[in-house]
Amino acid sequence: MSTTLSASTLLAVPLAPLVGAALAGILGTTFGGNVIGRRTSHTLTILGVLIAFIISAMTLKSVAVDGARFNQTVYEWMVVGGLKMEIGFMVDGLTAMMMMVVTFVSLMVHLYTIGYMEEDAGYNRFFAYISLFTFSMLMLVMSNNLLQLFFGWEAVGLVSYLLIGFWFNKPTAIFANMKAFLVNRVGDFGFILGIGLIVAYAGTLNYTEVFAKAPELGKLGFPGTDWLLITVICICLFIGAMGKSAQFPLHVWLPDSMEGPTPISALIHAATMVTAGIFMVARMSPLFELSDTALNFIMVIGAITALFMGFLGIIQNDIKRVVAYSTLSQLGYMTVALGASAYSVAVFHLMTHAFFKALLFLAAGSVIMGLHHNQDIRWMGGVRKYMPITWITSLLGTLALIGTPLFSGFYSKDSIIEAVHFSNLPASGFAHFAVLAGVFVTSFYSFRLYFLVFHGKERFDQNPDAHHGHDDHGHGHGDHKPHETPWVVTVPLLLLAIPSVVIGFMTIQPMLFGDFLKDAITINSAAHPAVAKFAEEFHGPLAMALHALSTAPFYLALSGAVIAWYMYLVNPAVPAAIGRALKPVITVLENKYYMDWFNENVLARGARALGTGLWKGGDQGVIETGVVNASWKLVGAFSSFVRGAQSGYLYHYALMMIVGVFLFMTYFVWLAK
Repeated sequence: MSTTLSASTLLAVPLAPLVGAALAGILGTTFGGNVIGRRTSHTLTILGVLIAFIISAMTLKSVAVDGARFNQTVYEWMVVGGLKMEIGFMVDGLTAMMMMVVTFVSLMVHLYTIGYMEEDAGYNRFFAYISLFTFSMLMLVMSNNLLQLFFGWEAVGLVSYLLIGFWFNKPTAIFANMKAFLVNRVGDFGFILGIGLIVAYAGTLNYTEVFAKAPELGKLGFPGTDWLLITVICICLFIGAMGKSAQFPLHVWLPDSMEGPTPISALIHAATMVTAGIFMVARMSPLFELSDTALNFIMVIGAITALFMGFLGIIQNDIKRVVAYSTLSQLGYMTVALGASAYSVAVFHLMTHAFFKALLFLAAGSVIMGLHHNQDIRWMGGVRKYMPITWITSLLGTLALIGTPLFSGFYSKDSIIEAVHFSNLPASGFAHFAVLAGVFVTSFYSFRLYFLVFHGKERFDQNPDAHHGHDDHGHGHGDHKPHETPWVVTVPLLLLAIPSVVIGFMTIQPMLFGDFLKDAITINSAAHPAVAKFAEEFHGPLAMALHALSTAPFYLALSGAVIAWYMYLVNPAVPAAIGRALKPVITVLENKYYMDWFNENVLARGARALGTGLWKGGDQGVIETGVVNASWKLVGAFSSFVRGAQSGYLYHYALMMIVGVFLFMTYFVWLAK
């Protein structure tokens, strides 16, 4: 433990946003009497996140340059038997990187929100929510034990529920936040089972102590089965990650979460909350390395998500939903890397993706604002000349997303493809095909969005859903011409564009092949040699970019962009013709593989039917009718019979005495014989 990191300083990182959230959420709302106004509310919350960002930057420097580390308990909550429940921090390369990403993206979103939510009635409440979310996410990534991890895990889910349903008067928003809450509970059920198994067999919640006992856990079998205990633990933990990081089939909540305001789409559903599952699996790498079965399962799920969620992005017309399906696909890429034991590559893509995806979401929000809250890309076009800053930053984010050489997304995405190529697990063949095909799909839907929004014929005057006079947020406007957004919106776009371009080039060497993540991630290179083989082929970021010009991913990305250009700018009749020719396929995609239909009509109705059956058959039939009612009726019948013998007449009692004496005499005579 390095003396350069103090517990009190680290404690200020999550507590500063919490204080800001409490002040804005209590004093800035009706609950606290609206003591403070909008300016004070956003100042307090931004100040809290700024403090957290500055300390996180200092911590990252200490960790990366000075080799500082921190792992100790801050507060002991309780001890049950020998089980300690504590609040504590573990700060290493992985934690320091996550702290920096969370606080920087959160700070940009806070600034952006000043402009985006300017005339919303829930302005102060929104700032309180996003600052509270920042606190929850920081508690999650800084934890040194499973209890605190679970606290942060559930806290980000709760705040996500509040933010998705922020506009609680919209039925679609209420449906979306309940959907997100319920689907995440399914994943969390597996997650808590995994934690419970660790506690039961390792007897501790502390990361370091659990990892020390990992070899022992790897030798145990799961009672009553031929499975290894460690395999069951890892799959249960990963089911939690499937819910939080929106992996198939628990992905259905994330696209609907776009019902919330755009800033939370960037903060929660692109950069931070949905990457919590990726972070957790990387943190638990000493356990996952002991189970090839779990790693194969992870790789298959990630490959399905990366490819098939990308297909859905092709047919979306809502600008935010296109970016949302892109997020699903990129989360699939990260998950594939985890399955290949390339944990450092997964968190590297997590970091680069956080910047360019937050940029794309915020740029989408800027377009929505500039077009008076129109979100349908079919009624955009030619926006480039009206919104130059939004246009150039969107282009940079798109180039990063598709993996253009020298951009940040190129280094992380190509590293994933290489790691999967070198993996020796059975699932790597399918995964490699999926991530390669996903390169073309990503490029196609990304440039489809880009060309329809920023180039071509202006179509915003043809929007049949346009509001004449005022838009949904009450902004008055006399025409439908786009306009560039204010500086509080464009400055975060410019600041996010910088790491979206350069961060990959700058950090690939220390993150993947240096010592930055060495003590945070464990890899059994003999059993899982993907990263070691990739390291042998790596000769620097510039050489990697030059070499990429002759590889399949580059030409797949280029072909996707060119085909999108031809179909949506040169010959717009082609998409309609393809849609008619592939009508059955388009129908399946428009219905999102019928996953929502299956969940609502099979799982939900099945659960309701089961509940109704247990209620009527079990509760009413067996318990109420068979136990409760039958017992009082039996007692009543017996009482009626006994009551009939109590007539009150003396001769009845005398007769019964004579009969009783006769029966006793008969019995004893029979015994005497």
